[in-house]
Amino acid sequence: MLKYLTIIFSLIALSSPIKILDKQVLKKDGINIILNLDTSGSMRQRGFNSSNKEQNRWNVVNNVVQDFIEKRVNDNIALVVFGTSVLTASPLSFDKNSQKEIIKYIDIGIVGEQTAMFDSLATSINILKDKKANSNIIILLTDGEDTASQIPLQIINKLARKYNIKIYTIGIGESNRQILNVIAQETNAKPFLANSKDDLIEVYNTINKLEKSDIDDNILLLKEYLFFYPLFISIIFLIFYIYLKNRD
Repeated sequence: MLKYLTIIFSLIALSSPIKILDKQVLKKDGINIILNLDTSGSMRQRGFNSSNKEQNRWNVVNNVVQDFIEKRVNDNIALVVFGTSVLTASPLSFDKNSQKEIIKYIDIGIVGEQTAMFDSLATSINILKDKKANSNIIILLTDGEDTASQIPLQIINKLARKYNIKIYTIGIGESNRQILNVIAQETNAKPFLANSKDDLIEVYNTINKLEKSDIDDNILLLKEYLFFYPLFISIIFLIFYIYLKNRD
């Protein structure tokens, strides 16, 4: 009996049992995403949400963007908002909870009533230009034409191509579809149009599917090796076995 127990616990020790202490996702290979959001005065317009006509466009965008942020668990995200001027509301970060809190406090007109769309793209490109990732993308959302930028569209497209940055565009309502189409197509991305909250949700879901992150494959496991315990038990059984055999 002691002989077989010695063999069994020795085999268990050789199988090297482990205990998983912690699992960490390595985020270095994720996607860098900048959410470029229009907070100009035209975002006060109501009726974008058919189930709540009192909600203005920004209220709807705010909620939909928060849901999108929550889905991009493994990615580095930044928030850039624009009106007459441009504000980097959050730098690239993996802290999704902080970003969702920040966006709750952003409101229409926080950086002016006009629309500096091209300048906001220049700011976003400047954030991404030296960043190494599987993909660097900008998701631009606006409901109007550019009325306040200092930087021309040609420069924006040239910089985006130079740094291999894709710009997905989302036009709300009567936004300038032609310019948004050009921006997306020039950067190998896709343009989208949203005329309602349901449309906007579908747009962000589509982008979420188009830009998949493979980060889940990179997992660091912190282990505790437990082979010592069955090895110790097998040695005890072996000692008893030798003692009894010699005694006979």
